[in-house]
Amino acid sequence: MTNAPEATEAPEATEALAAPPAPAATPAPAPPAYRDLDEPGRRAWMEAAIRTYFDGCNEADTAKTAAGFHPDAVHYFPPGLDGPWTGAATIAAHWRRLTLTIGSAWTIDRLITDPATHQAVIEWTHYKTAPGGFLRGDEWYAFDPDTGLITEIRAYYASRSDGRDHVELEGFDYGARGYQLSCPVDRPHPDAQY
Repeated sequence: MTNAPEATEAPEATEALAAPPAPAATPAPAPPAYRDLDEPGRRAWMEAAIRTYFDGCNEADTAKTAAGFHPDAVHYFPPGLDGPWTGAATIAAHWRRLTLTIGSAWTIDRLITDPATHQAVIEWTHYKTAPGGFLRGDEWYAFDPDTGLITEIRAYYASRSDGRDHVELEGFDYGARGYQLSCPVDRPHPDAQY
C-alpha cells in the first residue's frame, strides 16, 4: 500500500469553496425627522409623545417621562401649585416624586392634535391614591416644529382645589361619557414611600 501524496489545494480553490463574505450590513434607515413627516405622521408622533410621557409618569420612570421633552420645556400650572417647572429633567423628577409619595396615577381621557400648528390638547384625570381622590383637568401642549419635542405644557384644572377629594366639573356625567371613575393604574407603586 502506498501513501497517497498529500493533497494541496491552490489558494484559488480554497477561496472558491469558502462561504462568501457576508454583505456589509446596511444600517436601517433613520426614521424621518418630525419636520419631514406628513400631517398624519406628525399627528401620530405628537400623540405618541404625549402617551409616552403619561406612561413614564405612571411608571415613575424619569427617562421615559423626559424623553419627549425639549431640554428647556416649561410646564405651567394654576396659581398656588409650585409652578412652573422648567426643564425636562425637572418635570420628570417632580412627577416621579408625586407618584412615589402620594400614589399619583394619570389617564388621558381625550386627546386632540393639530399638526399644522404643532399643538395638542388633552383632558386627563390625576388620581391621588394614597390620600384618596382625584383631579380632572386639561393641558395644552406646544411642540417644537423641527424636532417634535414638547416645549410647553399649560395645565388647567376643573377648579381650584378647596379640600375636596374629587375635583371635577359639577353636573357633568363623567360615567355616562365613558370616563374612568376609579384609578385604573395599580397602586401603590413598587417604590412608593407612603
